[in-house]
Amino acid sequence: MEISIGILIAFLIPQVVHIGTQEEGEKGCVPGFQVKEYQVENNRGFQKDHPLTQMLFDDCVGNEGMAFEVSHPDFQVDEEMNLVARRDVMDSGTVMFIHGVNEHAEDMAQVDIVGALPRSPQTLREILGLGQIQPYRSKRALFAPRMHVSENMEPPFPKVIGTLIVMSSGMEDNHIFHMTGSGADQDPKGVFTINRLTGEVSVSQELDREAINSYMLEVSVTDLNGKLVEGPVALLVDVNDQNDNRPIFKETRYAGEVLEGSPTGTVVMTMTAEDADDPRLQNAVLRYNIVRQSPDKPSPNMFYINPESGNIVTVISPTLLDRETLPTTQYELEIVAQDMKGRDVGLTGTSTATITITDKNDHAPEFTHSLFQANVDEGSTGVVVNLTVDDRDDPATGAWRAVYSIINGDPTQSFEIQTNPDNNEGMLSLIKPLDYESLVFHTLLIKVENEDPLVPDVGYGSSSTATVHVTILDVNEGPVFFPDPLQVTKMENVPLGSFVALLNATDPDVLQSQSIRFAVLRDPANWLSVNPVRGTVNTSANLDRESPYVQDNKYTAIFMATDNGSPPATGTGTLVIHLEDYNDNAPYVHPSVVRLCEDAMDSVVIVGGRDRDIHPNTGPFKIELGKQPGLEKTWKVSRVNNTHAQIMLLQNMKKANYQLPLVVTDSGLPPLSNSTEIKVQVCTCKKNRMDCSGAGSVRSNLMLLLGLVLLSLLSSPGTAGVMVTFPSPFSLRWVGEREGRVRSLLDFIASM
Repeated sequence: MEISIGILIAFLIPQVVHIGTQEEGEKGCVPGFQVKEYQVENNRGFQKDHPLTQMLFDDCVGNEGMAFEVSHPDFQVDEEMNLVARRDVMDSGTVMFIHGVNEHAEDMAQVDIVGALPRSPQTLREILGLGQIQPYRSKRALFAPRMHVSENMEPPFPKVIGTLIVMSSGMEDNHIFHMTGSGADQDPKGVFTINRLTGEVSVSQELDREAINSYMLEVSVTDLNGKLVEGPVALLVDVNDQNDNRPIFKETRYAGEVLEGSPTGTVVMTMTAEDADDPRLQNAVLRYNIVRQSPDKPSPNMFYINPESGNIVTVISPTLLDRETLPTTQYELEIVAQDMKGRDVGLTGTSTATITITDKNDHAPEFTHSLFQANVDEGSTGVVVNLTVDDRDDPATGAWRAVYSIINGDPTQSFEIQTNPDNNEGMLSLIKPLDYESLVFHTLLIKVENEDPLVPDVGYGSSSTATVHVTILDVNEGPVFFPDPLQVTKMENVPLGSFVALLNATDPDVLQSQSIRFAVLRDPANWLSVNPVRGTVNTSANLDRESPYVQDNKYTAIFMATDNGSPPATGTGTLVIHLEDYNDNAPYVHPSVVRLCEDAMDSVVIVGGRDRDIHPNTGPFKIELGKQPGLEKTWKVSRVNNTHAQIMLLQNMKKANYQLPLVVTDSGLPPLSNSTEIKVQVCTCKKNRMDCSGAGSVRSNLMLLLGLVLLSLLSSPGTAGVMVTFPSPFSLRWVGEREGRVRSLLDFIASM
């Protein structure tokens, strides 16, 4: 029953709603049921799915999304807008109401059934419940129909666009209408107003659909005391579109390209414009057209644009679409987009399309000459000759860029050819020097191709090959050493003037009779001399393997040979002398300073022998104490391995510095020995710490005291020779008379 009431209320709306688009109705389509009342005859009931009548409804934009409600639950409106029974119906009643609605329109129609038995209730007032006495509350209903208003309406304002309906069984003048929401009391405020007494809704200003296309408001009804009677109910106001926006292309200029010779109908590019108007209306339905082509040769209609998709395709035949014969490789098209499906009343937008005819490799490169000639000096390298070609294809593509190759005449691979990227010429170069005496004339066969392959119906002809004659010119070449380098082995320290090597140099100019003279070009240590005619090398100084000029036992010198040609030519050769070792360097002990603890039990150090010579004139080394008497009582030297020995302290010594004489001997033939001294620091050792600070030199102290003794003895008359022996660790001898006084003094010194 409530559904029926709602439908019947809606039926009353067309009687009282003022549509804000009456001007549109006068000009054309009026949204809603085109026929408001229908009649059908009930002849013993209605069969299931049998059409009773067709409902005529038009929302003026295609009837998309339509929905219908029928007041009788056994009937419906099908997809063809036919009123049909859901089942076999006998009791249909005498009247039905049809409610049609979508987002563009809403309306109500009445269907009268002739010959049907009445149903209870059957009148509109009864269906609405009007006139019935309710003990608690009168029946009321608030209905807010969907309203429409056109954008860009002209003054004066306000303009009524619709009216709210209240159906009540009580007083009809005791209600007040209220409206709230965006467009009323919220931003943007004041766009719509409502007559508080009549429920008329008005628009108060010009609207722009592209800014806001609809407004969602709420309406309600209160009594005179402000008590809510009905609502709130949603009120939707749609802003109807007008064609007030021109099509706009996304870009002011478009660029596309098409390959020459492309088949007719090839898609080149797509033009796209946009229209801000309602896309559901023809206001935003665009059509495209080409209005100008520049240049217009060979045809003013070389291209066509699909009016709906904007695709630009070729119209010209493939044979005429030849990049090499067209007056230009770029064509400019002026494109117009027009709304209203391209009708004259539509608005337009313009853009430009630039189409480039791209190249394909349909022309083979051709040499400008079939024969090229060049002269080149023997022994030289570099570019010999530049080969020129013609190619009609686009210079910016691989269809024009040339690739050269030597296909015959270069068995030694002495030549190479590369492409000059600036002018496409082939640069033929020598990468290996050629010899006039070996071959004077060279004949090469050169082929040229493109980076890109040729199209299938084009091939390389005889003009794509050329012959190059290269003539070698004779020049005076410098002598050549053989072998180079020359390597010999010599013992160091050979006598001055000893023979070292015989240099061998020949003149490549065999067709000329020329003499050669030798000279030293580089001799870092000045050890060598050379006979200028014979080329014999002798020593002029001592050969020393240990010299800094010798690296890895090798000494290197460079010699020069000069012929007597015009002009003279020179060549250089290298002599490498491998020096054998002679035992001419005595060994030595390392390190030269060692530290020992004053406690004899902890006093052991390791020393090693070293030698500047090499095997077999180095180790094994023999390291032993010097020959001074008494050393063996305090010190002991014992062998550790072939190169090292250990030094042990046999008794506790005072914290001091001592000079220990040692003798080290190598294993050369004959062996060399070296008497040397190392400095021994006797230090205080406690808790793994060695303190050597304040350890004075015993030897220096003894020498100072000895000087005082000498002064004392020399100042005494009648001195005579006396032998004095110092106790360990050092032994000294001295001659003087008064042996007792000297002994006492020296014993005191030794005990310090």
